[in-house]
Amino acid sequence: MIRFLRLVLYLVLLAVLGFIAASLYSPPVRVAAPPPPPLSGTVDRIVIEKAARRMQLFQDGKPVRTYRIALGFTPEGDKIRQGDGKTPEGEFTIDRRNDESAFHLSLGLDYPRPADRARAAKSGYSPGGDIFIHGQPNALPEGFKLKGDWTAGCIALTNAEMREVWAVTPIGTRVEIRP
Repeated sequence: MIRFLRLVLYLVLLAVLGFIAASLYSPPVRVAAPPPPPLSGTVDRIVIEKAARRMQLFQDGKPVRTYRIALGFTPEGDKIRQGDGKTPEGEFTIDRRNDESAFHLSLGLDYPRPADRARAAKSGYSPGGDIFIHGQPNALPEGFKLKGDWTAGCIALTNAEMREVWAVTPIGTRVEIRP
């Protein structure tokens, strides 16, 4: 009987050591953080940092949300002409809202500005237009996100993030896009 108890004890000890060793060598699991509290009111400013692929919403001069974003397919530098795949840089204003676009919700920027139009006209090309902050393509199932920089010059978020931005961003909101 004592031999049997020793055998069981050794097996339990071996199992415990095995679990300890397995936990030391298994990859860590990311624990999802609790969602932030919902935003209320409206934002007064949006700042987009292209190099960091980051967009921040501000209320009363304080950042209240930060998002990872996708940009135009060749994001470095300022937008010059239609089809260059660049996201414009500078100060803009949200001038339209579209809940029926080809992308999940969209907030339009007032690009091109008069200076962009004049430069393009002088050089004989189109400055482009229809620059939006939007979600993923409507053809993509909910919960999926395209990787990398894939837009034609817009700023893209996940659909859930876009719903949050949409709810607190009125026409007239200032948008700063930094290099």
